[in-house]
Amino acid sequence: MKYYQLQTNVLSDRYLSKLWQKVNSSAYFTANNLNRDFVQTKGFSVVFQRDGLSLVEQNFPFLKPYLEIALQPDCNAFYLNPLLLTAGSRVDPHIDRSLRSYCKTVEPPFLVSVLYVQVPTAMSGGELMLKSGKRHVGKITPQANSLVFFQGDLTHSINPMKTTGNRLSLVCEQYALTPDELEDIPLFTVESRAYP
Repeated sequence: MKYYQLQTNVLSDRYLSKLWQKVNSSAYFTANNLNRDFVQTKGFSVVFQRDGLSLVEQNFPFLKPYLEIALQPDCNAFYLNPLLLTAGSRVDPHIDRSLRSYCKTVEPPFLVSVLYVQVPTAMSGGELMLKSGKRHVGKITPQANSLVFFQGDLTHSINPMKTTGNRLSLVCEQYALTPDELEDIPLFTVESRAYP
């Protein structure tokens, strides 16, 4: 993979509709627990090791079809978050390292996957921008039922949403950690401002 890869029509429309309903009605789903780069966004985070995958599926059974197509076999630790943007939301440039709160030596993820669950019709703004160093290497206009994989070391951002409606994606940072690093990562936990 050079920078990113895009797949379309990856899941059924019926499943995506169910996914939207389940995420939107989750007790964990509130103002984002992520850092200040995530402006006016909502979400929650699920942190887990590959050995904790069954616990994720027990607690969030609606995520299973997504996890089956998104998780990479070479990765052993994951930071998954539903991410909702509406008019005025944006995500400022950053490189993912969300597992750093558990293990200070963690490098950026091997890759990041993004499933677009719901996207407003005729959306203005909300594009995913990718940079390698100072060089722009990708501009992805979200389409519902598309799945993007991009290199974990890329700086990325989301342009401000200019239209009303909901832009919901499932973002998963996928890490290939050493045994020592993996010891510091929870088998399974949920991070949410709803349950500080």
